[in-house]
Amino acid sequence: MADLDHSSSSTTDDQTTLNSEGNNNVNNREAKLRFSEDEETLIVIMFNLVGERWSLIAGRIPGRTAEEIEKYWNSRYSTSE
Repeated sequence: MADLDHSSSSTTDDQTTLNSEGNNNVNNREAKLRFSEDEETLIVIMFNLVGERWSLIAGRIPGRTAEEIEKYWNSRYSTSE
């Protein structure tokens, strides 16, 4: 009986992990794609002040990571000339 409880719990844990990973990936992609107008303005202003110091910029925008901001900047303002 202990084996049954363990395997049920293990299956549930595995499903939870898979579901949470899947949800996190979807949420992360959506968050990376969408920046509010205020966030965009702040990123531009901060970039003009501190340059590519993404962690400083991210510190001014709650819920954003330096990586998200850098990817946003490079996808939006990068020059490929």
